[in-house]
Amino acid sequence: MSTRLEGRTALVTGATSNIGRAIAEAFAAQGAHVVVSGRSAERGGEVVDGIRARGGRADFVRADLDGSAAASRALADEATRVLGGRIDVLVNNAGIYPANTTATADEQTFDQVYAVNVKAPFFLTAAVAPAMVEAGGGSIINLGSWIARLGIPISALYSSTKGAVETLTRAWAAEFGPHGVRVNAISPGVVLAPVPGEEHPAEVMMKGTPANRMGTPEDIANAAVYLAADESAFVHGIVLDVDGGRTTAAVIAA
Repeated sequence: MSTRLEGRTALVTGATSNIGRAIAEAFAAQGAHVVVSGRSAERGGEVVDGIRARGGRADFVRADLDGSAAASRALADEATRVLGGRIDVLVNNAGIYPANTTATADEQTFDQVYAVNVKAPFFLTAAVAPAMVEAGGGSIINLGSWIARLGIPISALYSSTKGAVETLTRAWAAEFGPHGVRVNAISPGVVLAPVPGEEHPAEVMMKGTPANRMGTPEDIANAAVYLAADESAFVHGIVLDVDGGRTTAAVIAA
């Protein structure tokens, strides 16, 4: 086990699958005590059991982040208690992705997506950041998305929420950075756990990129470890593109 996050505590939302799970596992592998948070106690228990089996420290705290300030505050309070009184690293990863178009997104869906993807991390950060300031520092990592800056003809609703999260990242960096709390974001490309022998329909969206492949959850987790660790002590308010070059470069076949 490595020690880049030795002695630190972390809360990772949406940590029972995919990117969130990989981040929780990577943090624990680097020595952090991690609260795995999500809606499913069964899946959360599996993540925690796996981390503990590898010698790491983890606990599960169930949370349904519906966008209410009360739900976010309750998670912050319980995670703080489980972690022994402080949260050093917060990862705002939980989110929902309805694959709809503008014309097919009803008002209820609109409100739900903004509640989970924007309001929940807003109020969770509001609950956690002041304690980080009082403790002398911390790191907050938000999850954005490549489609917040490169338009595609579906999921305008989802992409707009991730644009909001990236804007909040910069605003929070200005608000909390002078008090020792670094706030940054990661913008993943198309990321799915690989299934041997299968090609996912979303894989076509990564064609013509320098990487020419989908990303893995571990690709994002590695970036999260960097933003949580001391190596990034001089990094504030960035959106780190971990997208195989999707938003920055196009490869033209000869």
